[in-house]
Amino acid sequence: MSSFKELLQASFKSNDTEEWLDVHFTRPIGLVFALFWNKLNVHPNTITILSIFLGVAAGYMFYYPDTQHNIMGVVLLMFANFCDSTDGQMARLTGKKTLIGRMLDGFSGDVWFACIYLAIALRLMNDNIPNTDMKWGLWIWAVIVVAGILCHSPQSSLSDYYRQIHLFFLKGKSGSELDSYEGQKKVLAELPAKGSFWARIFYSNYAKYCHSQEKRTPEFQKFFKQWNEMADKEEYKEKREQVKNEFLAGSRPLMPYTNLLTFNLRAIVCYVSCLINHPWIYPMFEIVVMSFMYIYMHSKHEKMCASLTEKLK
Repeated sequence: MSSFKELLQASFKSNDTEEWLDVHFTRPIGLVFALFWNKLNVHPNTITILSIFLGVAAGYMFYYPDTQHNIMGVVLLMFANFCDSTDGQMARLTGKKTLIGRMLDGFSGDVWFACIYLAIALRLMNDNIPNTDMKWGLWIWAVIVVAGILCHSPQSSLSDYYRQIHLFFLKGKSGSELDSYEGQKKVLAELPAKGSFWARIFYSNYAKYCHSQEKRTPEFQKFFKQWNEMADKEEYKEKREQVKNEFLAGSRPLMPYTNLLTFNLRAIVCYVSCLINHPWIYPMFEIVVMSFMYIYMHSKHEKMCASLTEKLK
């Protein structure tokens, strides 16, 4: 029988892509939950759905300015995140992986933060803008739209893409969830005309998600296309292995940015800003600090891919 430590290691995506806080806090708790739910034969997708309800409840609590409600919001969002960790860990340990589960996983985080942004906007509408006598009014909605739709959403999706790319080169296709727009279009086209309404919605949205990732990474697309074209040519085997190692060496320092741009950092900033009753700090942090990290990560990755494309020629 495997020890808890061995199971914990097996439940990681990889050591390269795990964040310190997750390794030492979220993942151990998630594993305890995973072992418990697995004994009850609960599917990971059910736990993901539970996380959605917890995240929505957390957003509702952040609407209120008092400390008690905000502490409840912190606790609820932490448990939503534990559930989010649990479903992935359980899926990796039991093999209960589904594309719908992967899409639900991304959808759940979007719902949590949509509710949090909504709560912050409603909470601030009648408050004064700091150091002025002017109320936020409709301006806070403009800030929220920029923070949530123009910043948060692309940051999270590209971070996820870069992690899956890294896992692909580290572990191969079986250890990654890297998908393509063309691949998802083919799946969609092969679905039966009748009885596949929900499947069509899922695959259509997922294809669009993949397409948005690919549009923002032109240099990686060129590199990956050339890499795949050389896959069956024995004379390029040594060169591909060398370039793969160079890719991983260049990608590894960017993995902390993919983690910072997903959950933990933005959740901590959200907790603190709401608890000190200055929730406007969170969307502004998203727009300024997180966007700077996103631009840096994206630029470094694209430059690395352009350089490696030249080496494959």
